[in-house]
Amino acid sequence: MNPAVEVRATPRQPLGMPPRQFLRDYWQKRPLLIRGMFPGGVDAVAPDDLAGLACEEAALSRIVIRSPATSSSRPGNGRDPAPGTEKNDRWTLRNGPFRERDFARLPKTRWTLLVQDVDKWDMDVAALLDGFAFLPAWRIDDVMVSYATDGGGVGPHVDQYDVFLLQGVGYRRWSIDAQPRAFAPAAFRDDSELKLLREFAPTHAWLLDPGDALYLPPGVAHDGVAMGECTTYSVGMRAPSRAELLFDFTEFLAEPLTEDDRYIDPDLTPARATGEIDAAALARVRRALPLFDFVAQRYQRPSPAKRERGGPFAAANGEAKSSIDDATLAHWFGRFITRYRSAQIVAAPGREIGMAELRRRLPKSTILRNPFSRFAWRRDGREAELFAAGEALRCPTTLARLLAAEREIDGTTLAGFTENPRALATLKALLDAGHLQLIRRR
Repeated sequence: MNPAVEVRATPRQPLGMPPRQFLRDYWQKRPLLIRGMFPGGVDAVAPDDLAGLACEEAALSRIVIRSPATSSSRPGNGRDPAPGTEKNDRWTLRNGPFRERDFARLPKTRWTLLVQDVDKWDMDVAALLDGFAFLPAWRIDDVMVSYATDGGGVGPHVDQYDVFLLQGVGYRRWSIDAQPRAFAPAAFRDDSELKLLREFAPTHAWLLDPGDALYLPPGVAHDGVAMGECTTYSVGMRAPSRAELLFDFTEFLAEPLTEDDRYIDPDLTPARATGEIDAAALARVRRALPLFDFVAQRYQRPSPAKRERGGPFAAANGEAKSSIDDATLAHWFGRFITRYRSAQIVAAPGREIGMAELRRRLPKSTILRNPFSRFAWRRDGREAELFAAGEALRCPTTLARLLAAEREIDGTTLAGFTENPRALATLKALLDAGHLQLIRRR
């Protein structure tokens, strides 16, 4: 029997079931409507404040306007279809930042304001992520907030990542096509900047009340239409494409190479045919590619045992395989996944903090994590490798776990680390880079 597509949350089970069951039966497998996941609804940011944020240069914002189809282009059944379902409607996309007068010129209905990364700007919105602590923090990308007027939406579309759609103030009608991806239409309209589906045949439709949440795995076609004014909080996951992973990993492997690392052919013999790329040439190209032991050795000093085994790139019959050891792969991935995907750059403070000053101020201060700095960590022997916005630092495991888990930390909690030189150096490096901020308590 297939799992239910709709459940009701309880105070002890906000997902309507244990997290382990949700991950087993629904995560990246099938959609789920969770009634009352956030009891009492979500009202973390007011529409006026969202519009003010959309006017900021550093914010990522859009306005989508749906213009209804003319009567001559509508089906001749004598009735208007449900809002948001007209196939001939026209969609206009405007990108921010906006000005106050831009909002005054909008129509009264059928438009939507979307602002990404609101959790980086608003602590109340960021607090919503506490409800998703059952997921790895580095897997969560951002909270996008949308405010829509009656009939507003962004049209039928597909996201290539997991998303939780939390209903804030007001009501929104969601329709989804839960067909397997192989059978769901994927052609897009060619008359809009938005990637809108040319065909959309919903299999399920719901009216979401404040506090309800709709989980959608990647590839599920969906369309949301505001029933009156409403806000929606979209908790999106980071799902890098294979191409993105491959490009970044290739750059990572190439970082230690110099101009001296080149294709070489000291064993060259006279060419048998002009222009031929023979088997010997291809073997030299394979040896020149940076998936071999000499690249990995630039990242670490292998133990004698590792050198005997060929280091992190195991060798067999004199040929290296593209099998990379876990430590090298984790070192790259931790740096990659914590780099922020937008153009925002964390600004370093005007001056560096001294070790003595850090020891003195820490017990009297609060440590705040920069909302644009993504943290992750991994165990590495008796210590940990801490990743912060693409940087990698070694520190005690307890410190790494604490920094990655909390957005705000009482300095007295960290004061015990001041006698550990590596821990203190890590805190100093993070403060000097702007990933952490030291705020004096009042």
